[in-house]
Amino acid sequence: MGTTGETTTVTTHAAPAAPAARTAPGLGLTWSLRGRGPEDVPVLGDPGPPGGQPAAPATGRGVRVCVVDSGVERDHPLVGEPASSWVVVKDGESGEITVEPTTTGDTCGHGTACAGIIRRTAPECEIHSVRVLGERFSGTGDILMAGLRWAVEQRFDVVNLSLSTTRTRFAQELHSLADSAYFARTVIVASAHNTPVESFPWRFASVISVGSHQEDDPDLHLYNPAPPVEFFGPGQNVTVPWLGGRTIRTTGNSFATPYVAGLCARLLSAHPRMTAFQLKNALYLSAANVRHAPSTADHAPRPSTAAGDTQDDAEI
Repeated sequence: MGTTGETTTVTTHAAPAAPAARTAPGLGLTWSLRGRGPEDVPVLGDPGPPGGQPAAPATGRGVRVCVVDSGVERDHPLVGEPASSWVVVKDGESGEITVEPTTTGDTCGHGTACAGIIRRTAPECEIHSVRVLGERFSGTGDILMAGLRWAVEQRFDVVNLSLSTTRTRFAQELHSLADSAYFARTVIVASAHNTPVESFPWRFASVISVGSHQEDDPDLHLYNPAPPVEFFGPGQNVTVPWLGGRTIRTTGNSFATPYVAGLCARLLSAHPRMTAFQLKNALYLSAANVRHAPSTADHAPRPSTAAGDTQDDAEI
């Protein structure tokens, strides 16, 4: 996923157990509910915040956010020490890919920038890092897959992915992984490509896809009425942490994405039982361009998107 900064270009776009309140529902259910009723599958839900706005103070406390990127500088004053740091390693001889603890920090600055935006948006969230990029903002699809799969398996609450791959051979596997994350209540917030090309996984409805807007307000997000990009965040000429404890000004969808990831962390800190689809709805309701029309009985029925009658899912 290409994200351009002032002087750099990102060419490949740019753990502890989960808390009890975020456990996956429905374990044991398969394709139908037979021999059991509503009392057998109770769900303790959360209606979410009115209008999609988390109640103050919602700071991300208790929410585990994983940044799958180039690593995070370990002592940057605008980020703080990551709760854990990991790196995806591919053996040159056997080709085996493993995820191992690391103390190497960030290889190029991109991950630190993303982590800093998350920290600024949700200051009390817990940030974890998985490094899948090398020193020149480059990476491979199999390394990206391994890092993202590991993050999903650790059941992080939010995964920030300011990366994508244009390799279609990874699309099906990424789609399956994104769906698995969605059902396990791990929210993947994925950056759209900076250019109009096909890349993944931001194209999938089971992730929250993000592009950038050009408004000056650093705390403003917009809903896109013409997806597949669903939301726009501040990503134009933003000041971000970079290597060596310094900051730079940079531009790209990569830097709008962690802002939305931070909003998700804030929402979950106030409403930890919210599902992925509730988070999308909260982001939609709180978007600056969404006007809340009054509900009336006079509205025409919503048209069907199907061309014909529906049928039962019986085998044919």
